[in-house]
Amino acid sequence: MTSTKTRTTALITPVTQEAQNEAKTLAGQGRTAQAVRRLRKDSGLGLHVAPVALDLLTQGHTLPTNYRQAVDALRQCDAQLVGEMANLLHNKNQDSAIKLLRERTDIDLAGGYHLVRELAAEPDTR
Repeated sequence: MTSTKTRTTALITPVTQEAQNEAKTLAGQGRTAQAVRRLRKDSGLGLHVAPVALDLLTQGHTLPTNYRQAVDALRQCDAQLVGEMANLLHNKNQDSAIKLLRERTDIDLAGGYHLVRELAAEPDTR
């Protein structure tokens, strides 16, 4: 069973459209391990998150291709978390927003940083 934390991470980690398409093709051919490797190659997906991302792709979900889309996906998955992060950013506390995001998801440090920076760039978060 997949945890909500892992699923959310898979839904908010940007993966190039090319990698998503190639992974779906590989999975369709039964080459699951290669599909997972392809997803991990150009993204911040961890070893335990990439198979979940592949499952989501094969179920018809689309993963974000950039951090703007990742923020939108996070807002759909966990609006409360986005609100808490926005409050921290409003108080000029970017590090705490990154820490909170990483505590509630399995996103890596670089991914967390970029996602929080994208959220901070929104006019209503400044």
